[in-house]
Formats: sequence, C-alpha cells, structure tokens
Amino acid sequence: MRTALVIGTGLIGTSAALALAGRGVQVHLRDHDPAQARTAAARGAGTDQEPDGPVDLAVVAVPPAHVAATLAEAIRSGTARAYLDVASVKGGPRRELEALGCDLSRYLGTHPMAGRERSGPMAAGADLFEGRPWVLTPTHETDTEVLNIALELVALCRAVPVVMDADAHDRAVALVSHTPQLLSSLVAARLEDADETAVRLCGQGIRDVTRIAASDPRMWIDILSANPGPVADILSAVAADLDETVRALRGLESADDEKRGEGAVGIEDVLRRGNAGRSRVPGKHGAAPAVYETITVLIGDQPGELARIFADAGRAGVNIEDVRIEHATGQQAGLIQLMVEPGAVAGLAATLRDRGWSVRQ
Repeated sequence: MRTALVIGTGLIGTSAALALAGRGVQVHLRDHDPAQARTAAARGAGTDQEPDGPVDLAVVAVPPAHVAATLAEAIRSGTARAYLDVASVKGGPRRELEALGCDLSRYLGTHPMAGRERSGPMAAGADLFEGRPWVLTPTHETDTEVLNIALELVALCRAVPVVMDADAHDRAVALVSHTPQLLSSLVAARLEDADETAVRLCGQGIRDVTRIAASDPRMWIDILSANPGPVADILSAVAADLDETVRALRGLESADDEKRGEGAVGIEDVLRRGNAGRSRVPGKHGAAPAVYETITVLIGDQPGELARIFADAGRAGVNIEDVRIEHATGQQAGLIQLMVEPGAVAGLAATLRDRGWSVRQ
C-alpha cells in the first residue's frame, strides 16, 4: 500500500491516517467539514488535498448512517482499488450497499475495537489500535486483493485481525460494547439529581462503572440507531434479571424468614453468574484472567510520585501487572492499588515500607 484516502477525520479516521502516514503511506484526507480535515492534516495525518487519481485504499470513517452512501459514491467514482469502512456495525451498511447495486467485490466491512471517550481529530493517536482486535467481515464476494490490503492496514496500525460474519459481529458488539454504554449511562444518570453528600462518597467502583458515560451522546445515537435490535434483545434480558433482583431485594427486607431466604438465594445467584461471566473476560495479553494479589499504598498527588513507586517496585524485582488509583476526596493524596503475582506480595510490601511508603495491605 502506497496511497490511501481517509474519508472522515474524527477519532478513528485520523488515528488510522496517523498510523499510515507514520509508516510511509501517502494519505489524503477528506471530510464534510474541511476545517476538521485541515486539523487532522496539521497533526501529521496526511494532506487535505484530493489525490490526483485512484488510491490503493479508501477508508470510510463516517457515522454508520452515512457509511453506505459515502461508500457508494466513492466506488462509483473509482476512488480506489479497495474500499473498507470502520463503522461499529457491519450488517446494515452491507445490505444498504447491496440495495444500491454496488460492486461489493472491492469492499470489505471492518471494525477496529478501539476508542476513547473523547472524539475528533485532536483526540486521535497513531497508537490507538495497537494490540486491539480489528474485525474483518469478508464474504465469498470479497476479492482476495481487497482482503490482503485490509490485512496490511491492520498490520500497519499494529492491531490484531479477527475474522467474523457481519451479523455475528453486530450481535457481539451489542453485548460487549453497545449495551455496556447504555448501562453505564443509566447508572451515571442516577447521580444527576443525587444529594451532594452522596456524590462525595463516590469511590473507584462508581468511577469504573460510569467511566464510559462521558462519551459523546451524538456519536452513540448514530451507533445505536444502526444496531437497535440486538441491543434491545440484550437489554430485555437484563431487564428480566433486574426484575428478579428487585424481587429478591424486597424479599430480604421482608419480616418473613422464608421470603428473606429466597431473597438471599436470588441475590447470590445473580452475583455468582456475574462472577462466572467476569471470569471469561480476557486478561493480560488476551490470556485467561490471572488471579493477582493487591497491595494498596498511600500516595501523594505530587509530580514524580508514580514514577518513584514504580521504580521502587522495579528495585524489588516485581512486575506490576495492573494498577488503579483511588483519589481521596478533598485531599492531595490517594490510594494506589498495585496488582502483582501472589508470590511477589511479601517482598514488594517489605521493599516499599523500607523506601518510606505507607502500605495498606
């Protein structure tokens, strides 16, 4: 691949353009908002000038509702040798292209499983896709050259290719991406009118659950409008679980011992099913989740503190497998949770104490 055209210079489009440009591909940028394309170009993602002729690859990075029309226009004008989109839904756009009578042999639907709460070219980065799954949805109509170019794109972005059926992909992302977004927003919405004293009690749990609720609503309306059925199916199942959980909780507050017992069983069931589901989420490097021990350390909110504690862990010969920080309300300090292999706990705790850290193991 020597030349590419990226149509749509938001977070995903600009990130792909930055990755390609950084690896020697001549990238042209196009957007319905010329100012946004100029911003992406100023960041080094390519040029906002139109190509002189057909490029090797056209990457369509526009909202799902506009994917088919944008692709159809590009295909009919002979823009590229190969065409792909990076929308978060795959079945709908392909069926729209079929209805428009487009030649689908030169097209491949793809979806990089990467993103951020922020959008636009200023949020983009060439490393956005590194180590992340990038779904490819070829069919029997897909030309081999197109598939090879798509695989080259994934390699240049340092992502991991995953081949799936388009509709199976849409059901999968409804479960692992689209539904969590709505559930996060639903929980965060409870905070909008909550008493200030309750909000001040927010800890790491509520921060974890509501992190993605900061996402752009307009972007998510576009995504959910393209995949409403599978998301509604999952939410319907969640709603049934919620009804059962509410009944179980009402049982726990009953004066009747039998009802309290049934309530406890119901709550235990949902918690255990949650344990079982969580255990299937891939862990570090995509492997099965490992069991780590946690060392909690009081850390000040000053420059260099994180570097110092990591360096001290290195002196102890311990690899930090994961890390979380819980900020103390109203104080210039917080608690850092260091996740390590169980056998490393004693040595790391001793080293950190020797180095002056307040360890809350």
